[in-house]
Amino acid sequence: MSYNLNKVSTRLLLGSLLSTTCLPDARHYAYAAADAAHKQVRFARAGHGSAAVRQTSTKTALQHGSGPKPAAMAGATHGTGHGTGARASTTAEEVQVAGILRSKAKMSVVSASMIRDQVTGASPLKALNRLPGVMFNSADALGQDVWSLQLYMRGFDQTQIGMSLDGIPLGEMIYRNYNGLPITQALASQNIAQVDVSPGAGNESVPSTNNLGGSISFVSRDPKDRLGAEVDQGFGSYSSFMTFVRFDSGKLNASGTKFFVSYARNDSEKWKGYGSQLNEQVNAKLVQPVGEDSRISVLYDYSHVKQVAYLDYSFAMLSAFGQNMDYLAGGPNAYKIAYLAAQGVYIAGQDKVADAKDATYYSGTTQITDQLGALTADFALNTHIRWKTVVYGHGEENVPTWGGNPYMASPDTGAPLSQMVKRPTQRRFGVNSYATGVFGKNTATLGTWYENDHYFTNQLAYNMPLLGQGEPSVFGPWGTPFATLWSETYNTNTFTAYLQDEYRILKNLTVHAGFRSLLSTTHVGNVQGLPSFTGTDAIAGGVGLTTAEAFLPHVSIDWKFLPGHELYFDFAKNAKAYSQTGYHLGNSPFAVSQAAFDASRGSLRPESALTYSLGYHYSSHLIDAGVSAYRVNFSNRIQQISAGSIIDPVTEVLNVGGVSMNGVDALATLRPIEGMALTNSLSYNHSTYDNNIMTMGKLYHTAGQQVIGYPRLLYKGTLSYRWRALQAYVETTYTSKRNFSYVGDVKIPSYWLTSFGTHYFLGDRIGLKNITFNFNIYNMTGTHYISTMGTEGFSMSGDYQSLMLGAPRQFFGSVHVEY
Repeated sequence: MSYNLNKVSTRLLLGSLLSTTCLPDARHYAYAAADAAHKQVRFARAGHGSAAVRQTSTKTALQHGSGPKPAAMAGATHGTGHGTGARASTTAEEVQVAGILRSKAKMSVVSASMIRDQVTGASPLKALNRLPGVMFNSADALGQDVWSLQLYMRGFDQTQIGMSLDGIPLGEMIYRNYNGLPITQALASQNIAQVDVSPGAGNESVPSTNNLGGSISFVSRDPKDRLGAEVDQGFGSYSSFMTFVRFDSGKLNASGTKFFVSYARNDSEKWKGYGSQLNEQVNAKLVQPVGEDSRISVLYDYSHVKQVAYLDYSFAMLSAFGQNMDYLAGGPNAYKIAYLAAQGVYIAGQDKVADAKDATYYSGTTQITDQLGALTADFALNTHIRWKTVVYGHGEENVPTWGGNPYMASPDTGAPLSQMVKRPTQRRFGVNSYATGVFGKNTATLGTWYENDHYFTNQLAYNMPLLGQGEPSVFGPWGTPFATLWSETYNTNTFTAYLQDEYRILKNLTVHAGFRSLLSTTHVGNVQGLPSFTGTDAIAGGVGLTTAEAFLPHVSIDWKFLPGHELYFDFAKNAKAYSQTGYHLGNSPFAVSQAAFDASRGSLRPESALTYSLGYHYSSHLIDAGVSAYRVNFSNRIQQISAGSIIDPVTEVLNVGGVSMNGVDALATLRPIEGMALTNSLSYNHSTYDNNIMTMGKLYHTAGQQVIGYPRLLYKGTLSYRWRALQAYVETTYTSKRNFSYVGDVKIPSYWLTSFGTHYFLGDRIGLKNITFNFNIYNMTGTHYISTMGTEGFSMSGDYQSLMLGAPRQFFGSVHVEY
């Protein structure tokens, strides 16, 4: 494999990895090779920190509630929607400090610099991948491929993790579910100020109905006070071209009105097969101060994704074809190969596997257009009480396609294959409102959240041409569909209310207590289906399910018992509302036939989890170290299950019973000499099913098996060094075996993944500021590995075409300038 070194580039995964890191389930602690006294002004200006004086004063305010206003009130002003915590500041420089120094038991904070110093255009979720217990998977090096996007945290996947942006719920944040959107489609990574990560019990204030496995809250950057602009330009392997441009108005008048507008464009060829992946995004934010300590802000996002997908793999395909089998469109004789395969003639050797017709298809693409808007009113009612309300709306048009269905002919043209197209649309709006008050030693928050989510999803069939009459369109148009294979309309109303209080018993002892009430009702109607395609006379419709939980408690204790020593305990009960997907597209109980829904309805219960965490942290000039042990009792796990052969699988959605999870996250950072830091983290997760599973008349012995998708052992190590304006690092991750089938007879092999990066800060030249160069090598050793799994569900036993291969070695470089 060759690389064009003239297009090698990076916005590297370095940044505050050389200056900061996050300890498991606890605080965001210094990762720097040198302490604050060694942070030069030039690095502060580059976004890697600020002056030691500012760090000290900010930290004091955070830990002891001192400063110009109580820390809790600052969090209510510009925080993450938790009602407490550090203020997301109004300037880029202050944002960095808030990101680095935010300290709260059971929570890690990823700073803006940690995100911005990745490869330009990389998903911010890749920065979270550095945290213990977090596993981010994607088929591409930058984490932009929407079909393969997958995030796990302590054994829970992204459909079980609560996520929000500035108090706006992101939903289940997975492309195959339509009740939300990924952060990559909501905000450009360069516009993120910080990320609050709670890997244990998710905060009760997070606007989410799926925070079983913790919560992730993203905070957007504010416009700068001064007029200016910034540009990131990156290049890389496979013709990667990444551009980010942002304009800040600065303060426009005496009242402080200011805004920013940004444009991001990421375009690259696929690392295998044919076609490209294009993501474009426009973000804008307006802030209008009101009086001395209140404000109104408006956030807008437009995102357009146009991607040729990567092909789902099975182990049989990997053995027969190696790494490079992919969709055919764009290659030589592409349509002829797909056309003849539909007739049972395999000129490309597809018959090396038993399921020859499904070995590859003509094309697989997606086009997604999102618009997201929010109005936030943040008012200081008096010196003790703040009130914040976010009103938001989100709309999405989605066009995923699968070209060359060999099981359905085109009736109008006579071609032996057809084009499959889905056209789901989503419309949701909501209000998230809460008030926070500081009264003596108590910081109390009372809040509510309401959302209506309406989406329509379907699958259509279009004609494809006879061989010799032209190549079919990949992205459309395709004419008029000859059949509606199925369609469903979902309508969901969700309401939550919560009350929480943080009571500072002593200066070094804080108790948090709160609870949340959840009511969510989903109704499915306007259903139609083609029996010859769906395999049933009726798919689930005219039905509804309600999740009602009056009391979901959350209690935590944080004790700083000696200088540098901290202990905490955390407990919560959380519940998840029923998922929304489409027919046979996920683990929604509605995504099945009417008969299957009726049969399973009596056993369906909302998924719930009891989470216990106990953590310890020690910090000194030489070492930062922490350990967090956790126990989770997961009840009524709902899972999409595929049984039968790989050629003719049968999909069901079942309550697979309980899951018992015990685990430990440990992390230590050593600073042996000035400029050097060595970080190691180890995560052990023993997560097993409590029950055997009966499906389609067969009993599968799943009790005691590790849960699918998540490894038992994760190791992460980073060695970094800084010398003057030059910084460099090497990081490696070990992922142990993962169960691919429920009974554990098929496992994903373990692998090591190593990357390298360097970062040079040139400073101010020729009227430009903060000129920075980056170079990065992804997968430096060229490891062949399986990244995402379960894209088409998981099998009870045996092989299945539901894997995505990881990206090979790639080179990236970039330059960042400001004006």
